[in-house]
Parts: sequence; C-alpha cells; structure tokens
Amino acid sequence: MQVKPQAASELDVQTLQRRLAAFAAERDWEQYHTPKNLAMALSVEASELVEIFQWLTPEQSARVMEKPETAHRVADEVADVLAYLLQFCEVLGVDALAALAEKIDRNEARFPVPERPDPQDRHSSE
Repeated sequence: MQVKPQAASELDVQTLQRRLAAFAAERDWEQYHTPKNLAMALSVEASELVEIFQWLTPEQSARVMEKPETAHRVADEVADVLAYLLQFCEVLGVDALAALAEKIDRNEARFPVPERPDPQDRHSSE
C-alpha cells in the first residue's frame, strides 16, 4: 500500500502514521516495532539531535539553522525523532495530540501565570 506524500499544509498525524506503518509493513519491519524497541530508537535519535548542539555556545545554538548543512542535519534528526515517536504512539494506541493537549492543561493548572505588579499601583503609592 503506497500512500502519496502531501503538501506540508495538508499533513496530519494520522496520515504520517499511516505512511510510516505502510513503509514498515512493505519491508516486514513491524516485528521489530515493539514499544521497547521504538522507545530505544526514539532515545537514540533524540541523542543524535543533542549531539549537533553538544559543544555549541548558547549563541551558536541559536544560529544553528543559519548554516544549510547544519540546518539539514537538525531537520533530519527532528524528523527521525518524530517518526519514532509517532510509531511508538501508533503501537501503543496513544493519541499524541490529545496527550499533548491534556499535558498542557495540567501544566497550566500546575503552573499558573504569576501575578505581575500593576505599574499604575507603583505610582499611586508614591
């Protein structure tokens, strides 16, 4: 089953997961796509992304996308991390976007926006 690539604006998680699943099925790789193996592969790919930034200063890391060669490496590693994460979610039945939305909701409740002093109050007490 060949799923055709789409324009970036038309992509969604389910389409990408179907493409990844088809890619693995066509090569008989599903047998290796266990939660353990996918989690390990995800960790390795995340480490490869970290490796690009390993010895850079904060300023250099902020400019990493300015160099085409480095930008290409970063984009490739981001793609690898996302691919393994989506495959992991597919195997375990995790809705990645729903999980993220729920996590953001919990974080918003857990870490409320700090109250900032009203600049007008400072002048009224003088």
